[in-house]
Amino acid sequence: MRIPKPGVEIVSTGRWLPDQVVTNFDLEKELDTSDEWIRERTGIRERRIAPDDVGAAEMGAGAARQAMERAGIHAGEVDVIVVSTATPDRLLPSTACDIQALLGAENAAAYDISAACSGFIYGLTIAEGHLMSGRAEIALVISAEKMSAITDWEDRSTAVLFGDGAGAAVLKRAENGRGLLSSFIRSDGTLAELLWRPAGGAKVPMSTQVLEERSHLVKMAGREVFKAAVRSMAEASDQALLRAGLTGSDIDLLIPHQANIRIIESTARYADVPMDKVYVNVDRYGNMSSAAVPVALDEAIEKGVVGPGSVVLTAAFGAGFTWSGMTIRL
Repeated sequence: MRIPKPGVEIVSTGRWLPDQVVTNFDLEKELDTSDEWIRERTGIRERRIAPDDVGAAEMGAGAARQAMERAGIHAGEVDVIVVSTATPDRLLPSTACDIQALLGAENAAAYDISAACSGFIYGLTIAEGHLMSGRAEIALVISAEKMSAITDWEDRSTAVLFGDGAGAAVLKRAENGRGLLSSFIRSDGTLAELLWRPAGGAKVPMSTQVLEERSHLVKMAGREVFKAAVRSMAEASDQALLRAGLTGSDIDLLIPHQANIRIIESTARYADVPMDKVYVNVDRYGNMSSAAVPVALDEAIEKGVVGPGSVVLTAAFGAGFTWSGMTIRL
């Protein structure tokens, strides 16, 4: 089957992860839970937690510096910075502008997008538009998430799930047939209250009551979210393959969103990709929201699991609800 000729390629990737590792056994000391319970239901053994004084901007800048160094470019060459984050350091200005300042990317337009766990694929699609329109030569897509800052550490159903980290990619217009082969993005805002932060924004501002009720932290209807995630990840995978003219047998590696091992297994089954071709690191990092896919992609490249010419399928699902899929020739 003929693979379409891409217009934009990923030149390089990078990641930044905190040093602090919090294991399930550590959580046992604080919550009514156990390592066995967490592993059986999620596949998670440990996660990384960022220091109090390190935010999304610092993490994102760290990942971006690594990606830029590998691409052989300096900050002044970047034309646009697209940052996906569900955990901005502050509501105004954007985390992207903070990262721009940290990098010294004085020539770049910079802005945030909010698509939760689907954000990296959304960001790649947006950057592709900038580059294909001719209005940018080099784009930087960053996903930076400090999920520990919005996690309710008294809620055992959600506290065990999340971790912190950042991933980044440098994009240019494609050469030699490498690049983004297809993309698929969707959303359904009618399901927003199944996974959300009820308060802390402009509609329900921070107050003593909000803090006491802990309604500014992540709330999730786990069973319903699981069902929606399985269904949406399957659609994202199917559509990304269909739009690229590919099947599961053409895929060298599937990189699904790293939220839950059961969802990952289900996505692989629907995409007809065997588990030995699925990249899994949820056991080591937990759910890093939109940072999960770029961190996994960067690890897979660094380890030699994939390389130039490899075809990668990605799929993600997150709050919004949003879901997305993409096929990439590295």
